[in-house]
Amino acid sequence: MKPRLTKSFLWLGGLGVFVLLWLALGTPRESATAAPSIDSLHSAIQVQTGPGEPVVLTTKAAEFRLLPSGYIQAFLIKNGRKLTLDDPSSGESAAGDFLVHAGKPVHFALDFAHLKISEAAGKMGAGKRIEIPGEASDFSRAKIQRVLILEVYDDFPNLLLSTTEYRNSGTTDFEIDRAVDQQHRFNARLANVGAQPYEMWSFQGSSYNWGEDDVRKLTRPFFQPNVMGGIVKGGYGGGIPVVAFWTKALGEAVGHVETLPLSVSLPVLVAADGRVHASLDISSAITLKPGESYSTPRSFVAVYSGDFYQPLQLWSSVLQKEGWNLTKPSSEAYNVSWCGWGYEADVTPAQMLGTIPKLKEMGIKWATLDDRWFNNYGDWKPRTDSFPGDSIQRMVGDFHKQGMLVQLWWLPLGVEDGQGKYEEHKYLVSDVVREHPEWLILDKNGRHARMTRDLAVLCPAVPEVQKYYKKLTEKFIRDWDFDGSKLDNIYTVPECHNPAHHHKSPQDSVNAMADVYKTIFETTRALKPQSVTQSCSCGTPPSLAWLPYMDQAVTADPVGAVQVRRRIKMYKALLGPEAAVYGDHVELSAMTRSGKDWIEHGDDFASTIGTGGVVGTKFVWPDAGTKFKNVNLTRQKEEHWKKWIGIYNQKMLSSGTFLPLYTYGYDVPEAYAIQKNGTMYYSFFASSEGVAWKGQVELRGLTPGTYHVLDYPDNKDLGTIHITANQAAKLKTEFKQHLLLEVSPQ
Repeated sequence: MKPRLTKSFLWLGGLGVFVLLWLALGTPRESATAAPSIDSLHSAIQVQTGPGEPVVLTTKAAEFRLLPSGYIQAFLIKNGRKLTLDDPSSGESAAGDFLVHAGKPVHFALDFAHLKISEAAGKMGAGKRIEIPGEASDFSRAKIQRVLILEVYDDFPNLLLSTTEYRNSGTTDFEIDRAVDQQHRFNARLANVGAQPYEMWSFQGSSYNWGEDDVRKLTRPFFQPNVMGGIVKGGYGGGIPVVAFWTKALGEAVGHVETLPLSVSLPVLVAADGRVHASLDISSAITLKPGESYSTPRSFVAVYSGDFYQPLQLWSSVLQKEGWNLTKPSSEAYNVSWCGWGYEADVTPAQMLGTIPKLKEMGIKWATLDDRWFNNYGDWKPRTDSFPGDSIQRMVGDFHKQGMLVQLWWLPLGVEDGQGKYEEHKYLVSDVVREHPEWLILDKNGRHARMTRDLAVLCPAVPEVQKYYKKLTEKFIRDWDFDGSKLDNIYTVPECHNPAHHHKSPQDSVNAMADVYKTIFETTRALKPQSVTQSCSCGTPPSLAWLPYMDQAVTADPVGAVQVRRRIKMYKALLGPEAAVYGDHVELSAMTRSGKDWIEHGDDFASTIGTGGVVGTKFVWPDAGTKFKNVNLTRQKEEHWKKWIGIYNQKMLSSGTFLPLYTYGYDVPEAYAIQKNGTMYYSFFASSEGVAWKGQVELRGLTPGTYHVLDYPDNKDLGTIHITANQAAKLKTEFKQHLLLEVSPQ
């Protein structure tokens, strides 16, 4: 007879890992009976076992092998072959998961004789669930028992989920320093004989350093800790908990699929032998009393064909099954936007309104009042020097009279507490801090915790704070009549140790960040259904906490056109192939370093239009002379701007369907495809600026038939192509920088 169990969930220290307490009130759990060698009850997934052999799970697209060491080896089934990047070592170092206790690793021996196979039950449909018990290899030193749980689902045939439950079966407390799951060692040579083991591209989803490439080809040496969830140095943090690796033949990815922004890390290391190490790392100090257990987050390994698009789309699909609800962008989210940041921090209503004739002439629908219109972070009242009285409301009204929509820049949760400054703005004590100091996040030492821009932080887990941001949103959208928000410089918040908040865990503040952004988004939508809430994690990937609560993603201060293209593709994977992704100011498509600053002088509209992004600009007009010379709309630039904005408005490819037909890093030239209204649109980009690319480009995704090919930016007729069955459509061409094609059936 099985005992009655009482369950309760705790947080694993500051890392947000669920702690699962099992307080047994009777005899120990019965051991599971030995599983049959092959079990395929309701799911089509096959499970094979045998004495001393790996457990093998086979889907229609992949094979996953659980080795006796505990390592999970993933194979892609492609054209009748089994391909893998997994290259496990031998011995205990090959284990897929382990604990660290008293500074030393604790490994576990799997008990395959008591493996249990059952039908999976949950939101992801039919599948197989496997439980394998085990105990510490050195049981005299660490009386810890473990159950490894694997899940594979028919509707997600490229993905294996795992979690590990550890139970203190001893009579004394057991301290856990660290837990490691999904430990993998990758070797590109397994897919490409003759390659270096690290010769692969990677996506690393952490919000770590402003402006760094999140898509990069690996080199030796290389290490990146990829801390997720909480604040990191510089106020960044959050991130997408996925690291992915790919060659031309296949790719693998690891991460977690919890819907909360857990504070974990996904370290990536290119070792001395060139092999690439990745894992899910949960570092914290926790003490398990006798009989207590904890469960690691639900992690995954995925195997696929393609680049970073496929694992990110897969990850997003799983989270949508688990509770994410991605809303469809408003139709206004696809319209061209102009931003007043060209005038920088001291913009005035006259400068904003002065651009209206040129905005209308160019077909630009949106204007954004950007950073520093306000008196302080926290109170969000207009500056008396640049926006006196009701000048903001009157400015919004004047834009509306001209048929234009207006966004307002602001930064939720950050507040001024009289400490520090940002650029030239020295912080005061905001009214909200003076009136409600009890709302602040405190660090472990009882001091005001800091976030981006070195601001103090209101705790999003406090109900009154959530109400405060609802009222602010109502003021901006209803009372001031703005048509949406540009939420900028947003990453994550620190853990909260304020005793007045009575948190169950310091992680509560990080988790509750989503509630504030949900409140802002839903309040805005309720007041104006065609509003646009834009969210920008400047210079880094976004946070899963607030990712579902916006109409428009942003390429987020891209350093050049390459990052524009990569990030549009990233967001199309995360939010859907028709997602509205703002390419940010086109001026950012070319940047030159000048000391600690950047000079922005880009005019590459093609990188946004060709990949399905939404066009934006921050030009200054009329010509403001030398002060804003890099963004002045000169006569020469005006002709270029009119041409490309006209192309964007005519084609509106941002609302088309992005198709992941090309593999980044391996398909040359770099290429993208969008389908809209039965027509295919292709964009190709040369790898070297100013150097012509010459050769054949492949037009993928076309069915047999005859097609007309048009170089649509220059309205240049390239004739027709005829495609027969089993024939690749190729076009001989030569171009500099980019080639944008419209291919329509005849």
